[in-house]
Amino acid sequence: MTASETRSESTVATPPPSGADTALPMALLELELSLDRFSGNKDDFSSFVRTVADDIGGEFLFVLPASGLVDDCLTIAVLRHGQTDGATPTILFVCLDEDGSTIRVEQPGDRTAGLTSFAESFVGVLERI
Repeated sequence: MTASETRSESTVATPPPSGADTALPMALLELELSLDRFSGNKDDFSSFVRTVADDIGGEFLFVLPASGLVDDCLTIAVLRHGQTDGATPTILFVCLDEDGSTIRVEQPGDRTAGLTSFAESFVGVLERI
């Protein structure tokens, strides 16, 4: 017998993530799938993203030119998602690629920290009104 035949390995199944841990990935999947319907017309970008945000239970906050904040991006739509079921709302960016025909979702990162902070402040002002 070889060493691999005599060695027994036991594996322990890891439990699935709790509902709170899967909420954002599921929301991202739902958002990505909904964004696949984009027609590729950059003039319809804002209204399309607003409709998708409503469809998935998110909030469309605002849209602005990318101005180099995100690579290969012409316009950024800022959404907030996850306010249901006691989950902490998350800021997400929907980016219209520079070609104006495709869109993608970006999560906040170091490069967009200022925009994330602005979006959170924007939400804070709206909640006080």
